[in-house]
Order: sequence, then structure tokens, then C-alpha cells
Amino acid sequence: MTDLPALPTVSASDEHPADAAVPTRRMPPRLRSAWRRTLLAQCGLLLAAIVAGIAIGHVGAVLAAAALGMLAWQHWRLRRVLQGLGARQHQEPGRGQGAWNELDRLLHRSRAEMRARKRRLLEMLRAYRAAADALPDAVVVVDRNTQRILWFNEAATGLLGLVHPRDMGAPVAECLQPLALARWLAAGRRAEPILDAQAPTDARLRLNLRLIPYSEDHWLLVARDVSKLLQLEQVRRDFVANVSHELRTPLTVVHGYLEMLDPDEFPEWRPMLEEMQRQSQRMTQLVEDLLTLSRLEARDSLPEEPVAMAAMLATLKREAEAFSQGRHTVELQDLAGCDLLGSTRELHSAFSNLVTNAVRYTPAGGTVTITLARTPDGGAVLAVRDTGYGIAHAHLPRLTERFYRVSSSRSRESGGTGLGLSIVKHVLGLHQARLSIESRVGEGSEFACHFGPERVRTRHDEAAPGARPAADAP
Repeated sequence: MTDLPALPTVSASDEHPADAAVPTRRMPPRLRSAWRRTLLAQCGLLLAAIVAGIAIGHVGAVLAAAALGMLAWQHWRLRRVLQGLGARQHQEPGRGQGAWNELDRLLHRSRAEMRARKRRLLEMLRAYRAAADALPDAVVVVDRNTQRILWFNEAATGLLGLVHPRDMGAPVAECLQPLALARWLAAGRRAEPILDAQAPTDARLRLNLRLIPYSEDHWLLVARDVSKLLQLEQVRRDFVANVSHELRTPLTVVHGYLEMLDPDEFPEWRPMLEEMQRQSQRMTQLVEDLLTLSRLEARDSLPEEPVAMAAMLATLKREAEAFSQGRHTVELQDLAGCDLLGSTRELHSAFSNLVTNAVRYTPAGGTVTITLARTPDGGAVLAVRDTGYGIAHAHLPRLTERFYRVSSSRSRESGGTGLGLSIVKHVLGLHQARLSIESRVGEGSEFACHFGPERVRTRHDEAAPGARPAADAP
């Protein structure tokens, strides 16, 4: 890989030449000398005119003629300065020592510096454009108000099918058909990245699209080819699913034989048999979670139905109390008075994971609170709050990764597989919802599932058709 050429820099004196030197009240010696010479020459001319006027007896007329001559000369020099400013051709300044000649030299130097600064800026612009053209990602500059294309790099031709100059100034949504970008572009700064989209030029290419506002009037649309990454991800998912399926049968056999061995019949083997049963159950649960995660990843949507949240909350509370075995206080706050639209089975799985984790990582005597409330935008949020150990801020961004553990020993002792929050994240993603996590060490944590207004439904009677209680979910 070759290094990009170093970009030229512009110093503060280049951008603001007037600020390069500290401003002073006194005129520079060179200018002061030129100003004095011009003033002395004009005073000498007037004095000579007065002497000549006395000699011929017409002082006023001669002095007036001299003043008019001086005024005409000043206007002529001013006209030359204006012509020089408006001329495109390079003109050398005069070689005299007067104020006008010094002004010519100053203007000439200023124009030379401006031309040099313009050349440097053009070089920088060419270097930046060359760097943008060298990027493997497609980059498109879009006008924020009109959503028209202002510029694009070479990669945009291969990935997005844009052609120069045909598509310059054209609406970006029309040029990138069949991608449905109108609503996405309208979201502006709130537009979420499109993680997987078909390329307009090749159905086999998959793109990741991002909209980056970089000024008040312009956006950057960045498209990246993620076809190989998605293929590798699919291979990984297939591998995990296949291995999990292959492990399920031998684990079932091992677990069955272990249950046939009664520790009471073999007292000396009791500790080993109990440990083997615990590990067998843990491996079985791990395989089941991996299969669940593979099943969720393979789906783009879920069957939707009205989810009776009153029954769901009651079921979650009963499960938490059963799992706690009386060691914790479980509180329920139903403040929303609404139902949700989604998959009862998958939502129950996600909510149950959060409730079970809260009980699992809260010491005896603590409190677990389950709350369903409305949000200002018309959505709903189900939050599970505990008074447990808490989680350091550095761990929060990675909590939904597979097998990520804040404390490996504590997770194994409590029976966790490390996949629960990953399952929760995927279930919420299939419901266009999101998971937020807040925690403080020693104070507890809150895991909240945020649903948009499109997922909220008016709550009906529990026996209403189409609403299944969570307890009956398969």
C-alpha cells in the first residue's frame, strides 16, 4: 500500500496576511519615507508656483493652475491603480520612490500572495479529491435542502452506479433506485445506518449505507461493500447452528444416564455425580440458547399479534418470585395501560431473560422492580431495575456481545450462559425496538426495552380475541 501524498498546510499568515504582524499605530519606515517624499514634492511644486506667480504678478492664477495640475495627476495615478486592480494580466509596479509607487508595490505583493494562496488551496482541494477517489468506499456529497448530488468519487460508480456528469445535480433518491432512500434521507441527522442493502449495480453486492452531516448545508452519503463480511457472518451462524444441533443428541444421552445414577446408591460418588449433573444441565442450556440465537439471526421478521401486557407482567413477576425462592422483593408497576404488537413467545423470552438476570445478580434481601410505562413520543418502555452489584461503565457497551461476562466466576456460579442479553438484543431488533442499560457499581442496574409508537396498542380485556397470555406462550 502506497502512502498518500502529504497535504500542504496553510499557515495563519497565509489565511490572514494582515494579522501576520502585530498591528501598530506607526507607519513602517519605508512607507513613511515615501509619504514624506511625495508631500515634500507637492509642497515644493506649490512653493514654485507661488514664486512664479509673484514674478509675473498673477499669484492666484498660477497657484490655481498648479493645484489643478496636481489634482489631475492624482486622478491619473488613481486611474492607473484601478486599471491595475481590474487587469487580469501581470503588471510590474513602477520604480519611483513616491507614495503612489509604494502603493503599486504593496498591491502587487498582495495580489502575488493571494495568487500563491489560491494555488495552495487548489492543490489542497486536488489532494483531498484524490484521497477521496482512492477510497474503496463510495462517497457522495448531497445538498441537504434539495437532496441533489453535488459530487461523488470513483467508487460510487462501481458500487452505486453513478455516472459523471449525467448524475451531477440529480436527486440522489432517484439515482439510487431501487434503494428506498427518500424516508431515510428525510430523517437527516437521526437517520440510522442501513446495515444491509442490495447494490443498485449488482444484486450480489451488499452495502452498508451511512448518512453523515458534515455542515449545515451538506451531507456525506457513504456506502461500503460488506458482501464478504456478511458471507463470513452467515458461515459463522451456520457453523454454530450445526454444532449446536450435533451436540444436542449426545448431551441428551449423557444427561439421561446421569439422571439414572442415584447419588443415594453411590454415596462416595455423590459430589462427582452432582457436579456432572450441574455441568450437563449447563451445557444443555448453553446449546438451547445457541439454537435460539441462531434461529433469531436467521429471521428478518416475526409473526405479529397483540401481546397482552397485563398477563405478561403477572407471569414475569411469578417467574421472578419462583426463581428468587423468597430471597428478594419483586415489585410490579404497570403505568402504561397498553398492550404491544409483536411475538408473545419471543418478547416473553427477552423479558424473562432480563428479570432472571436481575434476580441472579442481586444479593439476597435486594429488590427487583418491573415497570411498564409510556414515553413522551407515544411509545412504551419496559424496564427491569435491581439493587444488585452494579456494572462498571467500561463494560456497558459490550454487555450484549455473545459470551461477554463482567465476572466469569460469578456468572458460572449463578448458572448464566453469557447469551441472554444477546438474545434480548436480537428479539428487540426484530421488533424495531432497542435496549438501553444504566448501571452504577454498588447501586444496581436498569435494563429498559424501548418500543416505538407503532408497537403500542390499546389494552383490551384479557379474554379479548387475538390476545394470548404470556403464560401460554410456547
